[in-house]
Amino acid sequence: MRILRIQTLRGPNYWSIRRHKLIVMRLDLEEIAEKSSNEISGFYEGLTSVLPSLEEHFCSPGVRGGFLSRVREGTMMGHIVEHVALELQEMAGMLAGFGRTRETATPGVYQVVFEYVDEQAGRYAARAAVRLCQSIVNTGTYPQTELEQDLQDLRELASDAALGPSTETLVQEAEARDIPWMPLAARAMIQLGYGVHQKRIQATLSNYSGILGVELACDKEGTKQILRDAGVPVPRGTVIKFLKELESAIEYVGDYPIVIKPLNGNHGRGITLDIGNWEEAEQAYENAREISRAVIVEGFYRGTDHRVLVIDGKVVAVAERIPAHVIGDGSLTIEELVAQTNSHPHRGEGHDNILTKIVIDHNSENLLQRQGYSRESILGKGEVCYLRATANLSTGGIAVDRTDDIHPENVWLAQRVAKVIGLDIAGIDIVTPDITQPLRETGGVIVEVNAAPGFRMHVCPSNGLPRNVAAPVMEMLFPPGTPSRIPIIAITGTNGKTTTTRLIAHIYRQTRKVVGYTTTDGIYIDDHLVEQGDTTGPQSAQVILKDPTVEVAVLETARGGILRSGLAFAKCDIGVVLNISADHLGIGDIDTIEQMARVKSVVAEVVNHDGHAILNADDPLVAAMAQKVKGQVAYFSMNPDNELLQNHVRGGGLAAVYENGYLSIIKGDWTLRIEQAVQLPVTMSGLAPFMIANALAASLAAFAQGVSIEAIRAALRTFRASVEQTPGRMNLFNLGRFHALVDYAHNPASYEAVGAFVRNWPGERIGVIGGPGDRRDEDFVELGRLSAKIFNRIIVKEDDDGRGRRRGTAAELICQGIKVENPNCHYEIILDETEAINTGLDYAVSGGLVVILPESVSRAIGLIEARRPLPENVAGQAVAEGQVNFVKTPEI
Repeated sequence: MRILRIQTLRGPNYWSIRRHKLIVMRLDLEEIAEKSSNEISGFYEGLTSVLPSLEEHFCSPGVRGGFLSRVREGTMMGHIVEHVALELQEMAGMLAGFGRTRETATPGVYQVVFEYVDEQAGRYAARAAVRLCQSIVNTGTYPQTELEQDLQDLRELASDAALGPSTETLVQEAEARDIPWMPLAARAMIQLGYGVHQKRIQATLSNYSGILGVELACDKEGTKQILRDAGVPVPRGTVIKFLKELESAIEYVGDYPIVIKPLNGNHGRGITLDIGNWEEAEQAYENAREISRAVIVEGFYRGTDHRVLVIDGKVVAVAERIPAHVIGDGSLTIEELVAQTNSHPHRGEGHDNILTKIVIDHNSENLLQRQGYSRESILGKGEVCYLRATANLSTGGIAVDRTDDIHPENVWLAQRVAKVIGLDIAGIDIVTPDITQPLRETGGVIVEVNAAPGFRMHVCPSNGLPRNVAAPVMEMLFPPGTPSRIPIIAITGTNGKTTTTRLIAHIYRQTRKVVGYTTTDGIYIDDHLVEQGDTTGPQSAQVILKDPTVEVAVLETARGGILRSGLAFAKCDIGVVLNISADHLGIGDIDTIEQMARVKSVVAEVVNHDGHAILNADDPLVAAMAQKVKGQVAYFSMNPDNELLQNHVRGGGLAAVYENGYLSIIKGDWTLRIEQAVQLPVTMSGLAPFMIANALAASLAAFAQGVSIEAIRAALRTFRASVEQTPGRMNLFNLGRFHALVDYAHNPASYEAVGAFVRNWPGERIGVIGGPGDRRDEDFVELGRLSAKIFNRIIVKEDDDGRGRRRGTAAELICQGIKVENPNCHYEIILDETEAINTGLDYAVSGGLVVILPESVSRAIGLIEARRPLPENVAGQAVAEGQVNFVKTPEI
């Protein structure tokens, strides 16, 4: 077997709307392409021996053992690889259950699709599954050592990529509240929400975590001084930088017992508690100096350690923290008891589990010695031995929930402390013998105030009630009634996407909102170009959704991005599907127009329940998508008598239609006329039907989202098919003696659309034509046939980027189509696009039109501009200004 390609999907996609995280592997079965599993000697026995847990896979039979029965009876290897990849992930602790396997148009080549939890682990699982299955085919087994290595690698990949426990808690709460989130590229930050409504978190720091408060909390001695001045009980202490200062510091504190800790430490590192003599103090000083140049010396207060969590000025959880310890059973050594404790499934490395494993290090050894123990000591039954002086969970401690036990006066004090320090989220450490009594009565003190406190001890306490501490964070960031999303309008289809996207953005600008939009020529925010290029995929969409100034996102959504990565968003408010025609077929294993419609329908299927799918009622493939739309449907049509549209409107539905020369919105019994087509520059005086259709779709999308008819009308009146507003989309240049038209038409449907306008031109029509090299042979023949119907004279050129096709073959196929349609048509081949364009312009006659369908729009416009005698740009204005006379056909 040979892996041809592995792709990672991260959003709604061709395979699944709900399951966003999918691996798509294109797999060539090679020598076993014609063999099913029951025809491969020993394969079933080998597979069940290596992975007996596959018994739990139901598969299509829908029962336990269903998948293995398929293997025994005979199934193709691609299907088996899918299940193995899922099982490897599950064995490594990543639960993933969705999979699909389909044979492509290439015999023996399969699309193997399966769910993943972590992206890198998913890609690894794909490769490992192929290795495992190939090994069983070749040898009847897969070495246990290799399987164990695969699982270890998968666990490490998942661990490396996992969010921290506090971040994971916040993200899960965001998802529960339908707040979108995405990781940012720096400093482990997470964005919650989209555009102007976004907030950011970094662990438990938030947008509202002021730098002054965070910096003060990191300065332990400064924190104590501020709190002491505020009358808050804190330990007496001082900061030293040299060993010679230690003795006087101890005298200042008031003699032993004392605590020595680093000024800038965290997670309990470098802290020594309950120091009772000079020798211990010297050693504790050295331990603290390993963490920080400055060292705190303060009095030791007896009692238990409590963490009080304050969020947005309110105490939301309290946990008693107990240092890492073991309890004797009368037979095991301390070291054996630690190993036994660490074997509990809740214990893990670092923060990857509810509790952290206990590690015996030199600090533990010192503490054992002070208690009169060693690693080999055997504790009596019920005897407790502490392995850490501090109670941090990160060093193996446990937490007991005390939220319901804290005294109200202590609640008031903790909330006041958070305000004094200036933290939105604060972890306040209190040492007191009894948290149920006021600190002033127990002699308790506040020993630290922590910015970015961990949530793990509250969400998953060892004992007591778990507390949803993420909820108050979300309520602080997004109070009830506060939006987290911006309107998302997604546009797809075969032709007209860029014009419609730009037109919708132009309509929204009339509402004075900041609009971010993506097109085939770039990313724009508030009409400023952010990045040039074909930006119709999910990464470009994320640029818009991440921008904190954007109030509305208008996203051109192309086929390629959907297939390569899925959508950048889980749902949208408006999903526009303009049309479906035969383009890009044979690419990415999309071989039929019905499959292409399935790709494009993803945009309609992710429309919100209260949103609208804007569908073309004149295109049966698009209209059929209404069956899968979860939100509302609105249709647009060039035909007021369209039966589907009429039935929809009679049922009270929303629609847009071209009727009696007007673009109109219909809602139930009401018709709201926007404007006559002849008054709208984008429609080329009403002579470009496909531009009218684009304007209908754009108007309907905006109206469905609450934009007024007046704003829509104003936008349509000021939007032109110009180089500035729609580069490469029906850009008409007045060159004095003749005109030139530039359009990015590159498939049969777009040729027909341009032809509907060009055929009205009264003079000679010259076409400079071609098409992308990755299209099917029959597509090029069709382009030639259509061109022969549109132009009097044709120059056939080719793109600079042949996309794998041999130079000259595309032009030859186009010429075949020309000859089939009109053997007497005047045509010639000039492969170089620049030469072909210049030749076409040279051939132009008075009153004629040169239509250029280029690979590079900017190059074509540059060549035209170099010849234009007019001092100012009149691209797209000739029709509106009456410089050109057309012969109208009765149906236009």
